Amino acid sequence: MKILHAAAEVFPLIKTGGLADVLGALPQALTEAGADVRLVLPGFPAILQGVENQKLVREIGAMFGAGKVALRLGRFPGSGIPVYVVDAPYLYRRPGNPYLAADGSEWADNAQRFALLGWVAAHLSAGELDEDWCPDVLHTHDWHAALACAYVAMHPVKSVTTVFTVHNLAYQGLFDEDDYHQLGLPSRLKTPVGLEFHGRTSFMKAGLTYADRVTTVSPTYAAEMATPVFGCGLEGLVRARGAAVSGILNGVDSAIWNPANDTEIAVGYSPAQPKGKQRCKAALQAALGLQADAKAPLFGIVSRLTSQKGLDLVLDALPTLLAEGAQLAVQGSGTPELEAAFVSAAAAHTGRVAVRLGYDEAFAHRMMAGCDVIMVPSRFEPCGLTQLYALRYGAVPLVRRVGGLADTVVDATEEALRHDTATGFMFGPATATALAGAITHATNTYAQPAMWHQLMQRGMAQHFSWGDAAKQYLSLYEAAMRDSASARQA
Repeated sequence: MKILHAAAEVFPLIKTGGLADVLGALPQALTEAGADVRLVLPGFPAILQGVENQKLVREIGAMFGAGKVALRLGRFPGSGIPVYVVDAPYLYRRPGNPYLAADGSEWADNAQRFALLGWVAAHLSAGELDEDWCPDVLHTHDWHAALACAYVAMHPVKSVTTVFTVHNLAYQGLFDEDDYHQLGLPSRLKTPVGLEFHGRTSFMKAGLTYADRVTTVSPTYAAEMATPVFGCGLEGLVRARGAAVSGILNGVDSAIWNPANDTEIAVGYSPAQPKGKQRCKAALQAALGLQADAKAPLFGIVSRLTSQKGLDLVLDALPTLLAEGAQLAVQGSGTPELEAAFVSAAAAHTGRVAVRLGYDEAFAHRMMAGCDVIMVPSRFEPCGLTQLYALRYGAVPLVRRVGGLADTVVDATEEALRHDTATGFMFGPATATALAGAITHATNTYAQPAMWHQLMQRGMAQHFSWGDAAKQYLSLYEAAMRDSASARQA
């Protein structure tokens, strides 16, 4: 089976969130399962520099506001997976964030920038840009690549099967109505049953409406997307797709996230030899200027600092955390208000609260290894990779009961602890009171070393592999291809 993945990010070349981790791992797992996999990516500077042995496949010419567009084919560093790079200097060769200008505003021409990515993915899938390779399945990821599904659907001879994965429904790729004429799509799609969304054009709707299958990154989030609370105004469309929508849990790349051989942490450790975690905790406390206290439970946050992630709740529950004798370490960046609030909390509680602003992949490993608890109190969470990394590193996750968090963490109820199935702590309502209750539950459990050790061990024994996810995706691709073939014959 030949599969083309279209996306805007891929780890380790360019990353703003979990999407990049998925694209860095899933294609490799599919390849190991026997599939013929390629990627198509926008020619951001980091991608142009990172993809190896590039050669020109096609000079495409001027389009979408770019005076020059070319398609190159190279190899992904390490895995050697073939990668198509859409080289459009005017649209993509810009510094910093792939979506935002230096002042935090969206690039004014994002509609053209990501329409080009979708157009190239669609025409590659039609066999029009590379005569040597044409996929059976086009798998597009998030709004950045979603327009490919509309281009394929409008193709006079549709042969490729399309799959669209929602990584976060809240980010929909909405553009002004005036941008529509630049997309090269027929006017009949400019309606509420097409791409129109409250007077704007929605790239997300292109994937939800025109893909043969829609997936998301956990079973619970797949169900949540069909509800008004989590559907972001698109719940009706999700419900209308019915059984075509499903959820497949993300996995963990064990070659990168493994405390036994992680070179980024102070000392390696494993479920069989867990003592190294205490040394990692001491090293993290020293690095952050926290009090050297082995008995104080160290709570950690590795996250974008946004309301979606529920981090305002952490600030409101901080008095409880400190009253319980715990410490708090925060790594991340986000809204200026939350960044300032956490910095202020650290200044007010020197040695008890520490904040490290910014994204640092290596330090994220040190946080997982050094913290006793990792908090993910999200208001909504499609899957979440943070809690999966935490489990692997023996950092017990404390999460809200939503999305993929509910699918991957077993609450430490009395019954779950008694039957040795518990892996973390959960709370329900998105309130500081509920979070504070979970914090107290965690600190009370931490005060019982034997029970805490059991909780850590059970968490570290959990298995969330990309190999398992790849098998589920291959089954989905095969079913979608059969349905597409039947539809063409009808």
